[in-house]
Amino acid sequence: MYQQLIDPVGSSPGWSALVAAIPLLALFTLLGVVRMRAWLAALFGLSLTLLVAVVMYGMPAGQAFNSALEGAAFGLFPAMWIVVNAIWIYRMAVTSGHFDVARRAFARVSDDQRAQGIIIAFSFGALLEALAGFGTPVAICSVMLIAVGLPPLKAATVALIANTAPVAYGAVGLPVITLARVTGLPLGDLSAMTGRQVPVLALFVPLALLVVLDGRRGVREAWPAALTCGVSFAAVQYLMANHGPMELTDVAAALVSAGAVLLLLRVWRPREGTSQEATPHLADDSTGTDGDGGGESAGLGTAVRTEAPPQQPDTRTEVVRAFAPYAVIIALFSVVSVSAVRDALARTTAFFAWPGPHIASPDGKPLALVQFKFDWLAGGGTVLLVAGLVTAVVLRVPMRQAATAYGHTLRQLRTAAVTVTAVLALAYVMNASGQTATMGALLARAGSLFPLLSPVLGWFGTAVTGSDTSSNSLFGALQVSAAEGSGHAPVLTAAANTSGGVLGKMISPQNLAIGAAAVGLAGREGELFRRVLAATAVFVPFLCVLVYLQSTPLLSWMVP
Repeated sequence: MYQQLIDPVGSSPGWSALVAAIPLLALFTLLGVVRMRAWLAALFGLSLTLLVAVVMYGMPAGQAFNSALEGAAFGLFPAMWIVVNAIWIYRMAVTSGHFDVARRAFARVSDDQRAQGIIIAFSFGALLEALAGFGTPVAICSVMLIAVGLPPLKAATVALIANTAPVAYGAVGLPVITLARVTGLPLGDLSAMTGRQVPVLALFVPLALLVVLDGRRGVREAWPAALTCGVSFAAVQYLMANHGPMELTDVAAALVSAGAVLLLLRVWRPREGTSQEATPHLADDSTGTDGDGGGESAGLGTAVRTEAPPQQPDTRTEVVRAFAPYAVIIALFSVVSVSAVRDALARTTAFFAWPGPHIASPDGKPLALVQFKFDWLAGGGTVLLVAGLVTAVVLRVPMRQAATAYGHTLRQLRTAAVTVTAVLALAYVMNASGQTATMGALLARAGSLFPLLSPVLGWFGTAVTGSDTSSNSLFGALQVSAAEGSGHAPVLTAAANTSGGVLGKMISPQNLAIGAAAVGLAGREGELFRRVLAATAVFVPFLCVLVYLQSTPLLSWMVP
């Protein structure tokens, strides 16, 4: 039995925390400064983590490697299992031409680009984030915004800023699910607490999009659309996060917010509305290029951008079929959430102790992290696989073509799979060896101010790794450890890691590269970064203050 240590380096919490942080510092430096490929940086960080665990913490090498294997297994299932099947559905919609039908349907909603921007970037982007995440909404929405008339740089900026509030429940709730797994806290409590932080951001993000789209004039003329979108999204996100099913939080919020704006546009029109034919005050000096952009994001963008416009208007049947995949997903997750069905599926879930690790926490309690949950039938990825099979039938995609699309998806995500599994393996080793607990013990010295710093940790983790899921893997257990040491509610600071992480998405080098490549601006990521920096600089302090107030008697009633 290996028992974790808090201060293995000279019995000093400070020096021990510095040594424990070496793998993270190396990972962030390689990603953010050296700009090394994410999968290589993750593997290097994992190697350092194993070295620190074995040499400095005295963890048996076999247990350290087995802990890494458990983290990698969780990275493949359920993390990549969800992503692969979600992007497969999207790829079938593109290859069948129905994604382009959906895009044209959005363009016909309104001739005002500000309203189009809100619906496409925020509501539809939230739907894509709910189903796939991992940069997919930025790539797709950037191209769709160009299609309705926005200049490339502005389109990418809007897509990046919009990809914030939905991130916490993206990929069918994967960030929150991962947070529950690495912290051992109840999933329902974490979902509820996150749902009492992120919706507050959602109220203001559509207004921020108007500022980017048209400055103060945009806010003055089109604020009803932004307010309707933000309020409806926030209300549904709160209700779903607290009363479930959690996996459908962003799906429901995205559809309701889009529907609310559509209903508003039937009775209201923005003053001096801008159309696709006349967009003088939405002009932008940026121009795109026809370079390949590199990476898988360029492939997504090109697949949409090269669709030939139809000679005749789309029929109502085709429009309905274009949105059918999302209806199928909603229906299947709704069925799975029914108590009788959920209980029946739960009986197929296997729980077993991961072979090898025998670990106790510093206080001598067995570590729950070593128990692996294999919900092969009840997991979100399996539901999406079934939804993909139904989608192939609805969209009339031949099974051979569907299988080919699945193969392309696997090839597209091969490096992403290495990155995700390596980062999760790193997180599991840090948690199992005690490195996370060491840093948490040091941060706990912030005392009553620790909740003020909690969102910054999540923001930093997502900014560097490009994934709120990875950020939760890295810092989730640390947040809990620091909260317990400083006398705060662990569920508050753990949820704050997820909520802060959503704001790091827009400045992540990975997402900046995706946005730039999708609109043909590869090489201008720095310019794009400067455009989104103001948004994150405003929202992060706001969230920090909110979380801090939730730790005080003033807003403590919000903590479940």
